[in-house]
Amino acid sequence: MSIRVAVVDDQALFRAGIALIIGTQPDLELVAECASGEDAVRLVQESSGIDVILMDVLMPGLGGIEATSAITALPDAPRVLMLTTFEDDATVAQAIAAGASGFVLKDARAELLLSAVRSVADGTAVLARSAPLGPFARGVAASAPVPPEFETLTASERTVFRHVVAGLSNREIADVAFLSEATVKSYVSRILAKVGARDRVQLVLFAVRHGLTD
Repeated sequence: MSIRVAVVDDQALFRAGIALIIGTQPDLELVAECASGEDAVRLVQESSGIDVILMDVLMPGLGGIEATSAITALPDAPRVLMLTTFEDDATVAQAIAAGASGFVLKDARAELLLSAVRSVADGTAVLARSAPLGPFARGVAASAPVPPEFETLTASERTVFRHVVAGLSNREIADVAFLSEATVKSYVSRILAKVGARDRVQLVLFAVRHGLTD
C-alpha cells in the first residue's frame, strides 16, 4: 500500500520538484498539493486520504507551524514533516510543539527526504540533524503532574519509554536492552497506545510535560 503524500509550499517550482521526486518511488504517491497554510487545513478537513504532509515553515498568511498545530488537532490527522531553508533550535522546538513529526531542510538530498517521509509515516520522529528530541521539546513544554496513564506501563515498558525519550532508535534500544527490534517495536506501540501519543515526538512531549525525562 502506498504512502499518500501532500505537499504544502507557496513556491510552485518547489512543489513541482517534490512531485517529480515522489513520482519515482513505487511506495509513495502524491495525492494533493496546495500553496498556503489555510488551504492545507481545509485539505485535511475535507480529505482523509493523506498519510504525510510535507509542510513549508514560512508562507504568507497562515504559516507552516500554525497550520501544523491546526492540522494535528484534527481527528485522525496525517503526520507532518516540516520543510525549511534554515535550521535553528527555536524553529525545531516550535514545530515539535505544534505536533510535527519531523523536520528536514529543503536542500537535503532526495534520498534523505524520501527516507524521512517513510520514517514519519512509520511513526518515527525525524530531525534535520542527528540529535535527541528532548532538548528542543524542553524549550517549549511546561511540566505537569504525572498522569495515571503512565502508571499503567509495565517495568519493561518504562525502560523502553526512557530510551525512546533519550532519542534512541529501535535498533539502539534493542542493543542496550538485549531485546529484538521486533520486541522493541511492539513495546513502543503499546506505550504509545497507553499514554495516548501518536508517535515518538508526542511521546517526548508527554515525557517533558510531566517531568519524566530523567
